[in-house]
Amino acid sequence: MARAMEVVGDRWSILILREAYYGVKRFDEFEYYIGIAPNILSTRLKKFIDAGVMTRVPLAEHAGRYEYVLTEKGRDFFPAYLALKKWGDDWLAEPAGPQVVFRERAGRPIEYPALRTSGGKPLRLEDVEIVAGTGAVPFNRKRFGGDAADRAAAGPKAPVSRRKRK
Repeated sequence: MARAMEVVGDRWSILILREAYYGVKRFDEFEYYIGIAPNILSTRLKKFIDAGVMTRVPLAEHAGRYEYVLTEKGRDFFPAYLALKKWGDDWLAEPAGPQVVFRERAGRPIEYPALRTSGGKPLRLEDVEIVAGTGAVPFNRKRFGGDAADRAAAGPKAPVSRRKRK
């Protein structure tokens, strides 16, 4: 999560991605639609390019000007963006509703799938167990008791962390 937040975790970065998802590609359009200072926009776009979220493509008709185009990595963030937008629309929108709505090109609203347990019930925070992943650093292995892959390989009698997040 910390690595993801390093790339997309500030207000300006999310707004730049929003505009990119709206189809904006040019520096001056990002600046206009977001109301962002050019130095901040330049810094965030460079960060996205360095992180592989966007690429800078020269405009043939304007020497020295570029378009900022989402890469596969940037496009792959779209479901996470939609989840964040849905949360904002559900909890923070004005009484009249959200200002912008995404829908399928066929005109139907986008369906947000509910997270479910393996038994098909709605997933609640209380249903989740936190375990160290295969790439966990020693601190997190100690904190969360090994990793899921280690336990799966050891079989059903392997020790399992009972820590649940509340």
